[in-house]
Amino acid sequence: MNYQPKYLVSALLLLSGSCMAATDMRQVVDSNVKPLMQQQDIPGLSVAVINQGKVQYFNYGVAAKDTQAAVSQNTLFEIGSVSKTFTATLGGYAQAIDKLRLSDKASLYLPSLVGSAFDRISLLQLATYTAGGLPLQFPQASDSATTMLGYFQHWKPTYAAGEQRLYSNPSIGLFGYLTAQSLGQPFNVAMEKTLLPKLGLTNTYVSVRTDKASQYAQGYDKQQKPVHVSPGALDSEAYGLKTTSQDLARYVIANMHPQTLEQPMQQAIAATHAGYYTVNGMTQGLGWERYPYPITLQALIDGNSTPMAMEPHKVTWLNPPQAQPANVLYNKTGSTGGFGAYVAYVPSKDMGVVILANKNYPNAERVKVAHAILSAMDQ
Repeated sequence: MNYQPKYLVSALLLLSGSCMAATDMRQVVDSNVKPLMQQQDIPGLSVAVINQGKVQYFNYGVAAKDTQAAVSQNTLFEIGSVSKTFTATLGGYAQAIDKLRLSDKASLYLPSLVGSAFDRISLLQLATYTAGGLPLQFPQASDSATTMLGYFQHWKPTYAAGEQRLYSNPSIGLFGYLTAQSLGQPFNVAMEKTLLPKLGLTNTYVSVRTDKASQYAQGYDKQQKPVHVSPGALDSEAYGLKTTSQDLARYVIANMHPQTLEQPMQQAIAATHAGYYTVNGMTQGLGWERYPYPITLQALIDGNSTPMAMEPHKVTWLNPPQAQPANVLYNKTGSTGGFGAYVAYVPSKDMGVVILANKNYPNAERVKVAHAILSAMDQ
């Protein structure tokens, strides 16, 4: 697939050295998104471009083929694993108000895990996918609210805790579940009634309200069949949020300007931005994944590649955890059966991008579009 013409647009804008006007950004986004939607057969897509505290929205296509409802910045999309950054922020908040410590062993927060492998696995290791080999997904027989605790009670690590990163929904999902236990609330309540309001997000949900159903985009699978995310064990904690490009833009701004939030939320965001270990050029935060900035397109593609998600990688811990450096890029991809999401931002440049689509498509293609947009802004 040849993206050279699109990146030429970005390069010309970079060389111009002038402030980017709205018409220039429209040209950059259009020239990246329109070919992508055609090539990947994406019905609808919403982009939010954040630059110096201002947000521009670029919306394309339809939220649902049957109604032909146009996508807008208020269209609700499933964001898949971008949800993990919210789960991580909730954990950081619980730590900030002294309800948990990331260094605590997991079984401390759930009596039914006492005597299991989780006597020796910390909350931090769960949150950073280093518990010892928890898989990407639950085995089918354990993928329900009634069977998942039995799975954890009998699970045996493949590696010593803290040695290997293996990206895992059960791992960070259990972290979210235990965080909610520490707060004395069900996870969905803690997310919707505590965290999201503190972030100023008014159109983000674990369960989409009935009065918002008409804003909920229809997802489409590879065969263009309609699909929404299926229920599963720890789905809310690992991949369950639905939100809009407008709310995600607010979320990015909150991450880049946490001083606008109350003190515990500032501490929560600092915890998610800290670097806990490095692997293959990526520094693992809580939920967020961090890279030195500026970054090449290929390095960002590699960091969001299938091997990074599917294979174990030996990690090098940072002791103590490294606070946010001066020039870094944070990002996270997310997918469900019918949706694809990507968020990336550079705090030192006060710029970011959100890309939401109602079809799952390759991470590399999301990264290419975001990198071109960020490059065009960074003049």
